[in-house]
Amino acid sequence: MDLILTNDRTTQLTKWIETACLWEAEAPKAGNVHPHASFADLTYQDFVRSARATAFMLSRIDQRGIAKSILDAVKTVKLQIGRNTNLGIVLLIAPLAAASRDGSIEDHIAQQIDELNVADSRLIYEAIRTAKPGGMGTTSEQDLSAEPTEPVREIMSLAADRDLIARQFSNNFADVLGFGRDRLETWWERCPQDRNQAIVGLHLEWMANYPDSLIARKCDEEIAMESSVRAKQVLDLNWPETVESQEEFAKLDAWLRDDGHRKNPGTSADLVAATLFVGLCEGLISC
Repeated sequence: MDLILTNDRTTQLTKWIETACLWEAEAPKAGNVHPHASFADLTYQDFVRSARATAFMLSRIDQRGIAKSILDAVKTVKLQIGRNTNLGIVLLIAPLAAASRDGSIEDHIAQQIDELNVADSRLIYEAIRTAKPGGMGTTSEQDLSAEPTEPVREIMSLAADRDLIARQFSNNFADVLGFGRDRLETWWERCPQDRNQAIVGLHLEWMANYPDSLIARKCDEEIAMESSVRAKQVLDLNWPETVESQEEFAKLDAWLRDDGHRKNPGTSADLVAATLFVGLCEGLISC
């Protein structure tokens, strides 16, 4: 790839990654930080700064590789923000960005994941340790406290039944490229004049169909399932068209926030950002 094409791609990737992250952060999603709702230790501006740092680091992925780009992005965010704001987004967007280089993401994502070896696993473990995400716990195989001894796909497959981000590495991002892309198109068509509303709808869809694994880790699977059921109730009431659905959304939002941010549906938000990135790459949506 010559220098001009490299610079053009870097500029385009920066725009797509930053836009996906900023749009996800801006939408007033249930239980998440947004311009009108903060956590005690996180504000919307923290996510804005994280988006810009992440876009800069991941846009150089063709030159640095997936795992090194993940580590660099996480370290940069930690240095600038002082805490973990977007580890899940970084883990999801990095392989998608790499796969977008040669055309269709869906056609190239499996190869990108297959090429991640044990050395890449070590870099990703370092990134996760640097971010210190909540509720990780311990496992009997390939625990984060030890050095990994398997390639990335094999390690992620071990966690795929309990972590939706690991699941994407295991199934070649089938959920993002299938369910996510489909629901993105649906909500963009349904809310053509209100981007934030479309993104909130997409977030509800992820919550309703895939119980949030961050909630499951920090609380338990029962609470994660309850959050999923509540999100489905909002959608079933024809959100956002009906008053009943808006009232149910407000109840969901309040319930998710009533214990600090232990019930923050953060994995769902990460999957929203990844879905938006795919949509921007493929021209399904535009910025």
